[in-house]
Amino acid sequence: MKLKNTLGLAIGSLIAATSFGALAQGQGAVEGELFYKKQYNDSVDHVEDGFNPGASIGYFLTDDVALNFTYDRNNHTRSNDGTGSQKLHGDNFGLIAQYHFNNAGDALRPYIAGGVKHGSLTNVEADGHSGRDQSTYLNAGAGVKYYFAENFYARAGVDADYKLDNGRWNYAPVVGLGVNFGGGGKPAPAPVPAPEPVAEAPVEAPVAEVVRVELDVKFDFDKSVVKPNSYADIKNLADFMKQYPATHTTVEGHTDSVGPDAYNQKLSQRRADAVKKVLTQQYGVESSRVQSVGYGESRPVADNKTEAGRAVNRRVEAQVEAQAK
Repeated sequence: MKLKNTLGLAIGSLIAATSFGALAQGQGAVEGELFYKKQYNDSVDHVEDGFNPGASIGYFLTDDVALNFTYDRNNHTRSNDGTGSQKLHGDNFGLIAQYHFNNAGDALRPYIAGGVKHGSLTNVEADGHSGRDQSTYLNAGAGVKYYFAENFYARAGVDADYKLDNGRWNYAPVVGLGVNFGGGGKPAPAPVPAPEPVAEAPVEAPVAEVVRVELDVKFDFDKSVVKPNSYADIKNLADFMKQYPATHTTVEGHTDSVGPDAYNQKLSQRRADAVKKVLTQQYGVESSRVQSVGYGESRPVADNKTEAGRAVNRRVEAQVEAQAK
């Protein structure tokens, strides 16, 4: 298949993918990208530098770690050094892991990358060779992604490929445009019963009664995605706050004790932010009425030495009180 057909198919696939529901970043998200790089072919003799177009598809294993399958083509490369300036072609396939900094949802996400690639390049016939040169490379890279919309981003970075056959390097500055979809998609909320009616005070002695709604959302290990079975409870809290528009709440995120304190603090904040996002963006509670705070592993309610206890501690809590009229 010609390169223009391949890239056309990739573009069509990325556009079509945006129809599969809510687009979001973070764990479970899929990223598709088209990129273009300046290829410095230092690992092979008698070959000029070129420009390689390519595409990649990746999956976020966690909020920060993505695994990408990449392909690019040597489409603008020629031989040199008196070998007839032949036009050369090649294909490069890679499996690359990326670690992203900052938080899922931030506009800027720097990253570092590493993995393995397999490449092939037509030999220089005027230099006495024919067929293709097959090579294996170790890859390292770094750069930054800028999410100019929730599901669209631009990337700039630098790749370095170490050729195992001869211990020499290729280098490539790269730019790309991509789409991000699937992570944290909103499931259809389950039917929710209306809040329980507030008991009326006796007519002969009217007294203001305090009513309360509490929220307790549980999370899977090392996850910050709200599970579908928690949406009903969050909607119940949102309905209560709409019924009492003067109320405010603080959404508190917590973790178990597995992992470093600093990481758990960051994870607890992401959990609190995720519940706040459902309250405000899906169920319409004003953002100014909801605060989100992460407490890390500092406030356990169960024994972290057991799996059952750790599961209870992986939670987000909130409560709202109001005086019934």
